[in-house]
Parts: sequence; C-alpha cells; structure tokens
Amino acid sequence: MSNIAIYARVSDSSQIIETQLIPLREHCKRLNYDGVKEYIDHGFSGKDNNRPAFERLMVDMRQGKVDCIICYKLDRIGRSLKHLLNLFEEFTNRKVSFVSLSQNIDTNTAEGRMFLNMLMVLSQYERELVVARTLDGLQRARKQGKTLGRPTGKKDSRPRAKSGYYLRYAKTK
Repeated sequence: MSNIAIYARVSDSSQIIETQLIPLREHCKRLNYDGVKEYIDHGFSGKDNNRPAFERLMVDMRQGKVDCIICYKLDRIGRSLKHLLNLFEEFTNRKVSFVSLSQNIDTNTAEGRMFLNMLMVLSQYERELVVARTLDGLQRARKQGKTLGRPTGKKDSRPRAKSGYYLRYAKTK
C-alpha cells in the first residue's frame, strides 16, 4: 500500500507526541509501507476542526494523495459524533481506509467498520462527560465564592476590544 498518512495530535504542549508516533512508525515499517507522510498537530483539541496538520491531511486526501490514514487512537482524529460521521463518510466515498492502531480498527473489514461506529458513539459520550465535569467544577467553585477568570492587572486600565469576541461568537452560530 502506498500514500499512507499518519495523523497524530496532542491537546496540550506539555504532552509528548512521540507516545503516538513511535508505534505508528513501527507499524508502517513492519508492514513495509512506502510513501508514509506525517501530519502532526500540537496543542489542538479534538473538538476543534480547524487544526493545521489535519486540514493539510484533508486537502491531500481530497487531491487523491492519501489511500490510508493511520492514527494511534480514534479520539486523536475527532470527538464529535457528527464530525466523525461526516469524516468517515468522506473517507468511504473517496475509498480511503482508516486504521486506529491501539483500538485495532481497520475499515477494510466489516468488523472494523462495526467497531468504529461503536467507538464513535463512545468518543462523543466521553467528550460530553468531560464538558459536564468541567461545568460542575465551575459551578462548585462559584458556590464556594471563588473568583473565576483572569485576574485583574495593569492591562485592565483600558477597555478591551470586543471585535474578537463578536467574531468568535458569529463563527460558532
């Protein structure tokens, strides 16, 4: 198989990307894959669809430069069920196979496709649990009288520009 893409992502710059890359590279070497290209995102959340390396991967896939995408774990590529469903529909339409190394998913098999669908639902559930726990923690902190947000400082003497807030709000709607 040629035109293999490895995708790896860490949410936080303190996390070590090699934890994913070493097994991915070994897998490709073991199977004698040629033309392996790496796409790596540092410091981007899985809920974020605008990740630079991920966007380059999608462009290359749409140009027919990618036959197979291999990642360490399904949640590295995305967490939203809607996003994952759309993504895998596009993979299928473009005849691009997907492999999740640590979860033993290979969309070339019926079992792999079934397991992938189950994991996509669980991935969304896990993401929603993280959000709920965060909101619960914020609510608890407020009830305890803790001040949340950025501390005030010398840069607060002038009014903040609101254009960025408005643009981000409009972008999410």
